[in-house]
Amino acid sequence: MDKFSDYPTSLTAPARDAVPIVPNDAADLAVLPRALFIGQTGDVSARLAGGQNVVFRNVQAGSVLPVRASRVNSTGTTAADILALW
Repeated sequence: MDKFSDYPTSLTAPARDAVPIVPNDAADLAVLPRALFIGQTGDVSARLAGGQNVVFRNVQAGSVLPVRASRVNSTGTTAADILALW
């Protein structure tokens, strides 16, 4: 039993769900995540919820990027095993 299940989900609460991301230059993510988990070291090219395109360089495996990314681009992304967390 989860005694905290009645608490509302917020941007500062731990993630409750995750889904693998397949980087794509044309399609937005189905859900706007609260963060990205990076499984294998590399660069992450993303469009943020505010519309900015950015590249996070040399993100280490096991890192959590606390960004609201609407898209993870395939061009410029060399990191792998990326999860959307929300």
